Amino acid sequence: MPRNALKISVALSLLATPLLSACGGTSAASDEKVVTVYSADGLKGENGDGWYDTVFKDFQKQTGIKVEYVEGGSGEVVQRVLREKSNTQADVLVTLPPFIQQADGKGLLQKYEPKGAESVGGADKAADGTWTSVVNNYFAFVYDKGQLKQAPTTWDELLDGRYKDKLQYSTPGVAGDGTAVLIKAIHDFGGKDAALAYLKKLQSNNVGPSASTGKLAPKVDKGELLVANGDVQMNYAQSKTMPNLGIWFPAKAGGKPTTFALPYAAGLVTKAPHSANGRKLLDFMLGRAAQQQVSEIGGGFSARTDVKAVDANAVALTKLMAGVEIFTPDWNDIDENLTSYVEDWKSATGS
Repeated sequence: MPRNALKISVALSLLATPLLSACGGTSAASDEKVVTVYSADGLKGENGDGWYDTVFKDFQKQTGIKVEYVEGGSGEVVQRVLREKSNTQADVLVTLPPFIQQADGKGLLQKYEPKGAESVGGADKAADGTWTSVVNNYFAFVYDKGQLKQAPTTWDELLDGRYKDKLQYSTPGVAGDGTAVLIKAIHDFGGKDAALAYLKKLQSNNVGPSASTGKLAPKVDKGELLVANGDVQMNYAQSKTMPNLGIWFPAKAGGKPTTFALPYAAGLVTKAPHSANGRKLLDFMLGRAAQQQVSEIGGGFSARTDVKAVDANAVALTKLMAGVEIFTPDWNDIDENLTSYVEDWKSATGS
């Protein structure tokens, strides 16, 4: 997901407007026909063919409201909203757990339940109505099908010397998918200490930190890396143009492959300069038409339980997830202790 150094882009060339500056607003502060979205990456296509591209284009056509799009790492977009708290620029925030809970805890989100939110599962939305998942997704790893005859199956395999400087995962605490590596390891190894002991060993094969998960997949496809972390939605979409990209789910030795839901969750920003437009966009993203396109265009899973996709992508994604055990992290614990977990990871790995 390029969950990379924060960058500013416009969702579509059709929607091009003057860019926002890092310290204040421009057109977004005065144009009533605009809505500003700060989002973790992964839903906007590299070639204008992603779910965001389609949804934002359709939204503008229906409402006349332009979408200003600001993209960054899952934690970075939250930090930007926090820095701008006294001069809010964003209307809608989209990020991954545990960062959406972090934003809620810092008072960055106001209560608004979009139309259709009643069809979103309880675990995929805030109990107090401050955020709702708009695209469901699952954590995953990728491997180079061109160089590896089959995907690895266990965490332990990644300690093998063949992966020396051929393995990389994005940085916990900065990237949503990087944080997910730590969360999954803690689950699979039965606790933080065992997980950190493993990740310390893995460090001898790790290329090094990366703020961008999305930049890792192209390296895998080109053979620069054999294995990297990612997520199902992003990597499945990327695999359409990256033929060597394969998706897999690590297991503990003797156990089943596991993963957990890592949805794109959206909320209306506190004191949003265009709250009404933000509400309209949230309604639109969770509407049946947009949700039906999540798998067909975005390669993800609808956030609504009453939307059943049957397109080719949906069938392939169901097959991909077969036999994978899905667990639910204790997000309250992770939200409360994320900083200490990341610091412990840094100490263990020397990062």
